[in-house]
Amino acid sequence: MNRNMVDLWVGFFVALGLAAVVFLSLKVANQSSFRSAPSYEVHAYFTNIGGLKIHSPVKSAGVVIGRVSDIQFDTNNYQARVSMALDNRYRFSVDSSASIITSGLLGEQYIGIEVGADDSLLADGDNIEFTSSALLLEKLIGAFGLNQVSGDKKSVDE
Repeated sequence: MNRNMVDLWVGFFVALGLAAVVFLSLKVANQSSFRSAPSYEVHAYFTNIGGLKIHSPVKSAGVVIGRVSDIQFDTNNYQARVSMALDNRYRFSVDSSASIITSGLLGEQYIGIEVGADDSLLADGDNIEFTSSALLLEKLIGAFGLNQVSGDKKSVDE
C-alpha cells in the first residue's frame, strides 16, 4: 500500500473514533436525540433542589415524561424555580405533585410527578403547587449524628 492509501485509512478511523466519542458523550448527557418531541412547559418551586441539573429527567411511574429545561433562583420568594418540558402525550391534573428524588443512594437526581385526582389539566406555563424538595444526605447524616450525641448524653447523665 502506498502512503496516500495509509493516510486515507488513518483519517477514516480517526473520524470514526471522533464520531463515536461524540455519540457516547451525548448518550451520557442524556442528549442522544437531536429532535425534540412536542412539549409543554410547567414550573415548580422548591426550597432546595440539591444536585438537580438542567436536562435531568422528569418521571412519572418510573417512565421518563420530560426533562428539566431551566433552573432559576426566584428573588421574590427565595426559592428555586424549576421549569420542565413535558411531552404532549402526557397530561397531568392541576393537583399533581412534584418531588425531587435521588436514584439510589448516591445516584442522579430527577423530578418525580405524582398524579392528582382533579379533572382540570395543567396547561403550558402553569405551576405545580405541591412540591417536595430534595432530601440531602448531608442533612440526614448531621441529624443522625446529633441524635446519637444527644442519645449518648442522656445515657451518661443517668
